[in-house]
Amino acid sequence: MKPISRRDFLKYGGLTLAGAAGITALGQGAGAPSKVAAKPLMQHGDDMIPGVDGEVDHEANGFNPTDILTDFDYGEVSTLPNGQVLREYEIVAINQNIEVLPGIEYPAWTYNGRIPGPTLRCTEGDRIRINFTNGSNHPHTMHFHGIHSAVMDGVPGTGPGGSVAPGASFVYEFDAEPFGLHLYHCHIFPLARHIAKGLYGTFIIDPKEGRPPADHEMVMVMHGLDVDFDDENDFYAVNGIPFHYQKHPIQIKTGESVRIYLVNILEFDLINSFHLHANFFHYYPTGTSLTPIEFTDTIMQTQAQRGIIEFSYKFPGMYMFHAHNTEFAELGWTGMFNVTE
Repeated sequence: MKPISRRDFLKYGGLTLAGAAGITALGQGAGAPSKVAAKPLMQHGDDMIPGVDGEVDHEANGFNPTDILTDFDYGEVSTLPNGQVLREYEIVAINQNIEVLPGIEYPAWTYNGRIPGPTLRCTEGDRIRINFTNGSNHPHTMHFHGIHSAVMDGVPGTGPGGSVAPGASFVYEFDAEPFGLHLYHCHIFPLARHIAKGLYGTFIIDPKEGRPPADHEMVMVMHGLDVDFDDENDFYAVNGIPFHYQKHPIQIKTGESVRIYLVNILEFDLINSFHLHANFFHYYPTGTSLTPIEFTDTIMQTQAQRGIIEFSYKFPGMYMFHAHNTEFAELGWTGMFNVTE
């Protein structure tokens, strides 16, 4: 049977393709989803949007995208003899089935059992120590964007941290620089598969003097889900679960300042985007400057590009944010801000 493409999901009503045929089609490729079940669809005008109705089991998944928005991990903090701040983090790579849409479990590879991995946060000049353990059955690493020595780069051929075998551990250690919004991900080949299956996260280095205060700070990691393993995304999401912020709008108030740390780690598509309805935002690419370069309502990012978005809403109401590639939005990369007075 020919695998069902992402366009087939839209054309035929997505998750209504259940039963034996649906399971067979979705089961093409190694590590197939373990269950596919029929779920009702949400009517949206004249269209049927797969996956919007119903809810995944966040408790079974072990994480909730609403919590990931504001879950910053500052590590275990101590002071070195030279007076430098030391931040220690515990990261474990594990295989974990995640229900990414009602009735569809995805055999993910994760850092600390979640997609994306923990948001690691520190201050420029801190000493960072990552105690990494590979609890999976594949070799994995952690490659950090930023400045560090080659032996801490997490790439095969650079030393023992370049390929951490199943059951083994390695300590990545370096000084946090430069300040800005960065990311980390596995760098084992095939690289596209290791990233696409969930091994990525956000790494924020705050400037020593800090950024201006904001009423809300949020992390949004844009990515895709290739559920039938044909190297083409079937769904798109922010922070793990398609349509989550459509079903669970983000609550803010008029006049409140909002800062979003936006990271794109999308595989199998060249460009992702962020569009904010009925508003404009200041954009700081990579977050390495305290001066924005643009005042706009839409930006594009290729894989590993990231930037900081800052805005506030003047009027109350329900406002959409989404990828301005319509296909991405229809397949999960969409959400709402519920703005109240």
